[in-house]
Amino acid sequence: MILPKRTAPGKGNGPDTGVPDRETILRFIAEHPTRASKRDIAKAFSVRGHDRIVLKGILRDLEDEGLLTRRRKQLIRPGALPPVTVLDITSRDEDGALIGRPAEWPDDGSIAPAVLIRHSRQTKGKGKAPVAGVGDRVLARIFSSDDNVGPAHTARIMKVLDRQRGATLGVYRETPGGGGRIDPIERRGKEINIDPDHVGKAKDGDLVEVEAMRSSRFGAPRGKVLGVIGSVASEKAISMIAIHAHGIPYRFPEAVVAEAEKAKPVSLGKREDWRRLPLVTIDPADAKDHDDAVFAEADDNPANKGGVVVYVAIADVAHYVRSGSALDREALKRGNSVYFPDRVVPMLPERISNDLCSLKEGVDRPALAVRMVFSAEGRKIGHTFHRIMMKSFARLSYPQAQAAIDGSPDDRTEPLLKEILRPLWQAYSVLSRGRDRRQPLELDIPERKLRLNEDGRVDTVVIPERLDAHRLIEEFMIQANVAAAETLENKRQALVFRVHDAPSLAKQEALRDFLKTLDISLAKGGHLRANSFNGILAKARGKPYEVMVGEMVLRSQSQANYSPENIGHFGLNLMKYAHFTSPIRRYADLIVHRALIGSLGLGDGGITPEEEASLEEISAEISTFERRAMAAERETVDRLIAHHLADRVGEEFDGRVSGVTKAGLFVSLQQFGADGFIPVSTLGLDYYIYDEAHQALVGEKTGKGYRLGDSVEVRLAEAIPLAGALRFEMLSEGRKLSAATRSFHKSKRGASRSNGVRKKKRRGY
Repeated sequence: MILPKRTAPGKGNGPDTGVPDRETILRFIAEHPTRASKRDIAKAFSVRGHDRIVLKGILRDLEDEGLLTRRRKQLIRPGALPPVTVLDITSRDEDGALIGRPAEWPDDGSIAPAVLIRHSRQTKGKGKAPVAGVGDRVLARIFSSDDNVGPAHTARIMKVLDRQRGATLGVYRETPGGGGRIDPIERRGKEINIDPDHVGKAKDGDLVEVEAMRSSRFGAPRGKVLGVIGSVASEKAISMIAIHAHGIPYRFPEAVVAEAEKAKPVSLGKREDWRRLPLVTIDPADAKDHDDAVFAEADDNPANKGGVVVYVAIADVAHYVRSGSALDREALKRGNSVYFPDRVVPMLPERISNDLCSLKEGVDRPALAVRMVFSAEGRKIGHTFHRIMMKSFARLSYPQAQAAIDGSPDDRTEPLLKEILRPLWQAYSVLSRGRDRRQPLELDIPERKLRLNEDGRVDTVVIPERLDAHRLIEEFMIQANVAAAETLENKRQALVFRVHDAPSLAKQEALRDFLKTLDISLAKGGHLRANSFNGILAKARGKPYEVMVGEMVLRSQSQANYSPENIGHFGLNLMKYAHFTSPIRRYADLIVHRALIGSLGLGDGGITPEEEASLEEISAEISTFERRAMAAERETVDRLIAHHLADRVGEEFDGRVSGVTKAGLFVSLQQFGADGFIPVSTLGLDYYIYDEAHQALVGEKTGKGYRLGDSVEVRLAEAIPLAGALRFEMLSEGRKLSAATRSFHKSKRGASRSNGVRKKKRRGY
């Protein structure tokens, strides 16, 4: 424990009373990462009265200097880890101790810190301590290290989440004379030779798991086929690569399926009967599960003239998936459903997700509903939660509902216009006033969608139009999520919040430096709000650099995650927010449902004390599983598009520079949603300098170069479908960049020469 070192009130040094000095504050925060809020520091050092203002100033200075940053309400040293996190055990140190690294780390160029794994002692009454090895994924509690030589963090394993065999994926290729080789699916993977005795049941073209074996220092490594996943040419093989690579559970155990099949439809019982309320579902046209239904009407309360009442009903998954059951354990293991272009890996078996909990048209279904009242200005003035029985009045698609409102109803929507659809849109216009006043971050990023043919290959790539119907459902769901968080906080009920922190200081500074090059300013520190970024986007709208600014604003944002501690949602500009509206596909929502049922006395299926005590661990797990799903979905799309373009090598395309690094340029083909790489060594004979502030590669001799957002013409030089990799050749000549850009790194060397005399080694892509 630190002995408090004091300074005199309001001064930098002095007697042993008053405010701790900077060094002492930094040491205290490093040693107490879970007890380092401004209030904690003041309490630890008995800082009172006017000295609190002095302490606040010191902490603000440390933040401005980048020596501290905020995570939720806690102050932490940059690079510090949360108290509970998911680690991948990657190696051992010289003493044989395990070394892990965070399973998820910001994609900002920084290296995930090493963590030394402590031996966990057996605790009386709690059974054996979990034992892990290299390749395992674990949930761990993080501690600061007192050792100045080794890693800055140590960890104690709480649970082994996934055991790995050290296997990698690849495609088996037969070679003459027996045996074969493994073509890697990773972009930087190495070819592995397979001796005839280690082929197993693999056939040419099979996607296999292979274990590397000891090999000589020279030549390709040797390996052994552990199992065959299937033919790489078969339908759905591409998504199976990501499923296996990320360890996503995709087969339900027999006990889980049996439990789901035994489930029976719910009777009315003590539920409120809402079956006469004309709730409707509005979803994508190809949706198989329908977990939310909506209705709205004008408020007949004379005191709320112009106000509306909005009803949101969500499938009552908590009735069927009880805490501690086989269904529950498997749902937590998955964390969420994973959506690939060719398949869905659901969190719950189809008997639950697509049948008993799907709000089918004309079928009695149990639901947890919220009734919300809004003023004419869009302010929520009250809400109540109800456990109900409902019957969906209609199943609609987004384009179908939108077409009806736009004057082209079909036979299904025309009878619904007056009593259902128009009141929904009227309520949306009211809620939009509240949204406009709230000013959330308005980053409208187009989402590509792949349409596949019967063979599971890409037919077309489309960017679906974003309709008011989408926005209506989105805003209704946001308000229902807010109501859930507010209710549970008012009840002092532990829950899992959906939180989104403000951008880190490092990302703020990087964006600020970039915006300076465009004569756009960004507010500093505590003055930064979501609408600060909206102002930046507005200033760039219609300008040549509009796309470039949007990309940089997006990259500056923090990653949203789950936490039992509430820090608000920066992007939505909300103080209280939790996920409530999708319990079929997100475990976080299921926890919130149980918390509402338990705290409001709505019957069976409420949250248990054991769950409440484990919310920190559950939050860490489901946050990691969410990122796992996002990575798997992104990689599958990249592989499918690389397959789609593999026959077009040599063709020329119009593209846009979507990323700039020392190693080269990333170029996006908008019509395909594909990204490829251009190594700097192929750009020409000039010496290219990486200008981070301007996000540019600039030729030292010519002053010509390429900047983020530039429109360029490229030739597809190589496509590697299994790795999802594309390599382009630049056809467009670099444009003359400003003098400020050319001189920014005038004195730097060794960044990116490509003339054969001082050429750097090419990096993989």
